[in-house]
Amino acid sequence: MRIYQAGPLFSEADRKWHQNLKAMLAAAGHEPVWPGDLVSQEDVARWGKDAVRQIMETDRAALDSCDLVLALLDGAQVDDGTAWEIGYAFARNIPIIGIRTDFRQAGETAGSRVNAMIEASCVKIVRSAAAATGALEYVKTQHANLAAYKLTS
Repeated sequence: MRIYQAGPLFSEADRKWHQNLKAMLAAAGHEPVWPGDLVSQEDVARWGKDAVRQIMETDRAALDSCDLVLALLDGAQVDDGTAWEIGYAFARNIPIIGIRTDFRQAGETAGSRVNAMIEASCVKIVRSAAAATGALEYVKTQHANLAAYKLTS
């Protein structure tokens, strides 16, 4: 399964977490796609004024090529880029599994884990990267043919 890893990638801790998740997914036979690998600082410099648009288009094309999104939902509020990726994937009918290792509650209701729009967009929200493996199996059984599950352009 080709899996898009959504989540913040700006701190050393973020990048290390995503590298570990990427290795775990690859070891399980999946093809992880992480935005941190898609655009280099050289690309940004070469693109100049158009860099913002190019970054977005690169990530959008990567999302379109994936069967599923694994989204890191930690923090007081979900990262804004991650929220966009979740919204885009949801609109394209690409299943989303959220990972929230943060023990704090967030959202609009007493039982909310994150913002209602994010939570309702996810097929499942798990508490660890390791638990995501079981969630991947859940999605595979619920949506045996992920390609058919996705909307076509």
